Amino acid sequence: MKDNFSKQSDLYSRFRPGYPKKLFDFLMPLIPGKTAAWDVGTGNGQVAAALSEYFNKVYATDLSAAQIENARTKKNIIYSVENAEASSFSDNQFDLVIVAQAIHWFDFNKFYGEVMRTLKPGGVIAVIGYDVFRINKAINEEVDRFYRQKTGPYWDKERAYIDDHYSSIPFPFKEISSPKFEMNYYWEFDQVIGYLNTWSAVQHYIRKNNVNPVEQFSVELKKTWGDASKRKVSFPVFMRTGRK
Repeated sequence: MKDNFSKQSDLYSRFRPGYPKKLFDFLMPLIPGKTAAWDVGTGNGQVAAALSEYFNKVYATDLSAAQIENARTKKNIIYSVENAEASSFSDNQFDLVIVAQAIHWFDFNKFYGEVMRTLKPGGVIAVIGYDVFRINKAINEEVDRFYRQKTGPYWDKERAYIDDHYSSIPFPFKEISSPKFEMNYYWEFDQVIGYLNTWSAVQHYIRKNNVNPVEQFSVELKKTWGDASKRKVSFPVFMRTGRK
């Protein structure tokens, strides 16, 4: 599994979007028990914090110790640095295994072996992702050019799974039809720029070229952004859900 996020873990905790309540409202009735959940690739603990309202215990793991250090703390969240494909958890431990914006980094076969081992019979797996944000036609066009042309060659090959909304990943579970969701925010311009700096492709670009492509892009984007103090920023959210 790749670790593309340790170096910008502080930016990640400040600027990465969360997930809508409607998603959890859909998911929770599908899960027969609420004893324990495993949030795999927790990052800054956004999903773990949401799950802590429903489960007795939430086990949140990440390959990056730096991400864990910046994660949100709750009394019933147990954070640990763990490999998703070879965890220390017990057999049949979890009612829910959830992965948000991370499964594309995993070895599918090894990870699914862990899911089958640690998930209770009848337990649920949920795999969540989100696409490039949308604001308005003019801004979207500029962001898409930056995404596909400027940083396009610097995305890891696994990014293609996000582009196709996880439709091409293997999913060896009894699939449950899941709706699409949307995360909506009202962000200032600097928040959008902060978020762009969390992109793994931006970090790859910096390492190769010793310059941050977001700096020049922000000058161009500011002109299109205009005088608005805040704009509505929407992230399309997709999910695949299954049962053991």
